[in-house]
Amino acid sequence: MKKLRAIWELMRLEHGVMLFLAILIGSLISQKTLYNNVDLPLISVLLTFFTALFLEASTFALNDYYDLEIDRINKRTDRPLVRGDISPKTALYSFYILFPIGLICSYFVNLTCFLIALITALLSVLYDAKMKKIKLVGNFYIAYIMAIPFVFGGAAVLKNNNFSLENINPVIYIIALIAFLAGSGREIMKDVMDFEGDKKLGVKSFPKYIGIRKSNIMAGFFYIIAVILSFLPFFMSSFSIYYLNYPYLYLIFVTDMMLLGTALQLIFKKKVHLKLYRKFTLVAIFLGLLAFLVGAFIN
Repeated sequence: MKKLRAIWELMRLEHGVMLFLAILIGSLISQKTLYNNVDLPLISVLLTFFTALFLEASTFALNDYYDLEIDRINKRTDRPLVRGDISPKTALYSFYILFPIGLICSYFVNLTCFLIALITALLSVLYDAKMKKIKLVGNFYIAYIMAIPFVFGGAAVLKNNNFSLENINPVIYIIALIAFLAGSGREIMKDVMDFEGDKKLGVKSFPKYIGIRKSNIMAGFFYIIAVILSFLPFFMSSFSIYYLNYPYLYLIFVTDMMLLGTALQLIFKKKVHLKLYRKFTLVAIFLGLLAFLVGAFIN
């Protein structure tokens, strides 16, 4: 049981589930707007699920392999490699096995999805190996990883096997932008948490250049912009299935209150329990995914 828990923590499999939910939301929106139904092909759903799961699991394993030294400095006992529950070699082998399987799964969806997955996967490897020490860039890469699954899902239902992003509903790009902003906020909070360890290793991050206080305020403003954008689908008729969709509104309101509460803490308090509020925002993002998912079915 301990070993299974360590593998789960290494691969962050809960993130794989959330990425798949984002893909599913993008697929449902595209399916409904393009074909006026929500009957997604089972094989497409399975392939997109395994693409998200395997690529996410493999790159997180590689991430912890490269991060072992800094995680030890930061006393990240939540990481199984730091605790010694899994060997660094096992993490590396996990990447070698799962990474190509994820790409193969995306290839059998369609060309657009394969190219999105390939570009994203290569960026993931580059991030783990190089970009991580330049967190000014890496933060926005992580935010991109939270946003791109919606676009991937929107492309998954396209029946034309040529590369094309033209038929993806604009609402998907707005949802992706909301995810990008929320992800940016969470990553800046993490930078503040890891500041001491990062400073020893010469990692370039927002707290190094603008200070901890201003970094927290910046993260707070990212959350506030995400909250404002989340109301656009409800009030604008061009967003089709979410326009005046009250089930969506009720759930997204809960999400927004959680993100807004976090933003106010970050902006107005000098000392914030960052570890607690990062977990809080993860729950908020999950509820936001449910809001878009429920809204796609009930309108």
